Amino acid sequence: MSIVVTGATGQLGRLVVEELLARGVDPADVVAGGRSLEKIADLAERGVRTVRLDYDDPATLDAALSAGDTLLLISGSQPGVRVAQHRAVVDAAVRAGVGRIAYTSILRADDTPLALAPDHRATEAAIRESGLPYTLLRNGWYTENYAQPLRQARETGVIASSVGDGRVASATRRDYAAAAAAALTGDGHENAVYELSGDSAWSFDELAAACSELLGREVTHVRRTPEEQRAALLAAGLDEGTAGFVVAMEGAIRAGALGSTTGDLAKLAGRPTTPLVEGLRPAA
Repeated sequence: MSIVVTGATGQLGRLVVEELLARGVDPADVVAGGRSLEKIADLAERGVRTVRLDYDDPATLDAALSAGDTLLLISGSQPGVRVAQHRAVVDAAVRAGVGRIAYTSILRADDTPLALAPDHRATEAAIRESGLPYTLLRNGWYTENYAQPLRQARETGVIASSVGDGRVASATRRDYAAAAAAALTGDGHENAVYELSGDSAWSFDELAAACSELLGREVTHVRRTPEEQRAALLAAGLDEGTAGFVVAMEGAIRAGALGSTTGDLAKLAGRPTTPLVEGLRPAA
């Protein structure tokens, strides 16, 4: 029986594998799956079993899974197609008779206004309907999502948004990976649902202050209306769909969708989550 991590060629999946090894899991008991074996060749050199695993190729899913395995399904990156991809993984897990399936969902999946939520709700439903024991890891926002605004602020001195006083309880990918590794290896996580977020929720004024500290220059938060923000994004070259997505996301933040501080992430990881400044420091 192995711990199988899908999406191991991605940023979160690789970190989960590294966290498992750091926790003393025998590399021979870890299966890292991804579309490109070249990207995880270094893990193979460390004794991890690496397999080609493609959500769109059921044969690769069947080859990667065995009876009794613990499977971590890391969410696909393409809205609109990933529900079918996730269902293919769940179906393969049922065929193989895995012992448990964990899934990286979205914070407050049941009631969040986030536009990304329907895909995650559908996947959670498929997992529950499978009859397999499960663990739902409802991840909040990654601090690394603000690396690009940090880099822009280096040039402009501005963080512009329409979030108003909305707050974000972000954490780093490594924080979420540590929680996932704990859920994969510990006891008592069957049929559990965890709402994962950072220990503290910060405002965009505080984000600007963090950027000021890291960059050594004054950065201010410019508050825009949703209409002003959409116009500015379009003027900057974003297409209609992307600009609309950003404004909708900022509206959800304004409504409190990412401000929950449940404490689940720190409890699972076994340590406090990474503060905002430290999470952004690698990008500064």
